[in-house]
Amino acid sequence: MATIEKFEDLEVWQLSRCLCQHIEDIISSEKLNRRYAIKDQIERSSGSIMDNIAEGFGRSGSLEFRNFLGYAKGSCSELKSQIYRLYDKHLILEEDYEDLSAQCDHINAKLGSFIKYLSATKYRGTKFKS
Repeated sequence: MATIEKFEDLEVWQLSRCLCQHIEDIISSEKLNRRYAIKDQIERSSGSIMDNIAEGFGRSGSLEFRNFLGYAKGSCSELKSQIYRLYDKHLILEEDYEDLSAQCDHINAKLGSFIKYLSATKYRGTKFKS
């Protein structure tokens, strides 16, 4: 297994970045032009996923990292709920709804697996090395 040296190496961060870019494409559409509140909320929750992964990694301790991965998981669930709102208001197409929803589910599963892995390992983080 390769050593992860920076948060950009994490597959779950890379997936979150792609999701964030996809969200940007969606909220830039004409249908959402005047929907400032929901656009802002969706942009913040999508960005929060990747940002919390990066911040947790930067804390250099596995307990703190797990906490921030949990925050990212919460933001991912929040985003999925917001995607439902867009779809229910007929602001996005069904295919976009299904794709975004599946991306959220995939990222949430990856985050859950990562949290479980970090909980089971004895590695405490670089800040605890002697």
